[in-house]
Amino acid sequence: MDYKEIINFQRVRFSGFVGLCFILAFSGCSLMGSNGKGIGTTPKKTEIQKSQAPVVVDGVRTSYADIVEKTAPAVVQIIARNTTGKTKKVDGQPDLEELFNQVPGFPKPERKPSVGLGSGVFVNENGTILTNHHVIDEADKITVETSDNKTYEAKVVGSDQPSDLAVLKIEGEGFTFLNLGDSDQVRIGDIVLAIGNPLDIGQSVTSGIISAKGRRTGLGDGSFQDFLQTDAPINQGNSGGALVNVNGELVGINSQILAQQGGGSIGIGFAIPSNMAKSVMEQLIETGKVKRGMLGVNIQDITSDLASAPVLGEASGVIVSNVQRGSAADKAGIKRGDIITAINGEKVEDGNFLRNKVASTKPNTDVTVKILRDKKEQEIKVTLGEFNVEGAKPDIPEESGQGIDKPEQNGKLGLNLLPLTPELGKRLNVPEDTKGVAVTDVDSGSPAEEKGIRKGDVIIEINRQAVGSLSEVRTALEKTGSNPALMLISRGGQTLYVTIKPNN
Repeated sequence: MDYKEIINFQRVRFSGFVGLCFILAFSGCSLMGSNGKGIGTTPKKTEIQKSQAPVVVDGVRTSYADIVEKTAPAVVQIIARNTTGKTKKVDGQPDLEELFNQVPGFPKPERKPSVGLGSGVFVNENGTILTNHHVIDEADKITVETSDNKTYEAKVVGSDQPSDLAVLKIEGEGFTFLNLGDSDQVRIGDIVLAIGNPLDIGQSVTSGIISAKGRRTGLGDGSFQDFLQTDAPINQGNSGGALVNVNGELVGINSQILAQQGGGSIGIGFAIPSNMAKSVMEQLIETGKVKRGMLGVNIQDITSDLASAPVLGEASGVIVSNVQRGSAADKAGIKRGDIITAINGEKVEDGNFLRNKVASTKPNTDVTVKILRDKKEQEIKVTLGEFNVEGAKPDIPEESGQGIDKPEQNGKLGLNLLPLTPELGKRLNVPEDTKGVAVTDVDSGSPAEEKGIRKGDVIIEINRQAVGSLSEVRTALEKTGSNPALMLISRGGQTLYVTIKPNN
């Protein structure tokens, strides 16, 4: 039950916690009074006056104590135990023990029980608790400890890996709970408090601001992310804890941290916004699972690099790099190369916004998608399909073109190319009806290498013109001249757009 992590050029961790061993030490503190005697010696007749500092002085807040007093009792510690050491099966596949048992004489793997610690938030006085999926994943026994040190056995109402959210229920009534605020109204710079149980030291409160909105860490295939970023310190064990505003409303569920190699907080944490949490929670309570809408397209953000291609011009939004056959988008008439600029009147800034917007809409719902096709704007009505977690984002092979020979060279791109045949297409894992030219080698230091073109890629289009032969590639590049060329690439069954400026 170790917390997961991903590594790009930086490290993102779940803020969940598994085990802890540490030393507390005084630093530069003397235990002797000024008279050389122990600190227990005190002047006679000393009186300690009790006073409460005002919360607001001259319009400036001096304390968050009133907010903490109101919200902290709603935050709990979650102890998730895996008593058998067994892990869940994935896609119906046998677990390790079953696989090893199939090998005669092979020793069985040792199964060790594990304990994970995290946090959760009461969202109803009836004992309903919202937390992270990764806090309770693979646990077969879950215990909840409230702020007044009472413990309860909890059952899982529902858990949703794509959003990293789960709903628990304990028996009882009259629990202090938090109302969910409107996370869409949260602004960058708003003051927030993070409440949880970091590092198993007991309930703690930290303060900070909302540093950014709409963040995506890329953790896990098929995940839906629209994080609130905060500098309120979040550490391991805060997972599932509360992010509250100065009104005492729950605006986020703490989920991940950006950490150094050692794993501690560096002041960059991520919380699932309350509006996403509310939608997922309501579905989990009602049906035990989450249904999401789906367009059935592969999309790419239109970066400044892609926009440099004359065929795109100053377009903004996302470009459709592939349309799945039989999908909602296919049935509605959306085509590869279309640029999606808005959905239901809301501007599409990037692919993550569109993906979350579609996913938050129930299947079979009609939506209006605004597109640009050949630089002409039009609206298309789409009846959404249903998102299926399994099979999302298939892996892309790193070296899918090994063993190809007899290439011909094209010096403008720095590529060795070969017309695609049905046999070659099978070896490169491209759809049967794909037409194009296969990349058999990439010259070192060439424009193609700089843009990440790999051996085994298949060039399908150049400037939206299909290319099935080397002569068609040369003709397309001659028309491009010195301008960047927009190329559609097929890689391991997926398609993507790249721009390459040919050598003169």
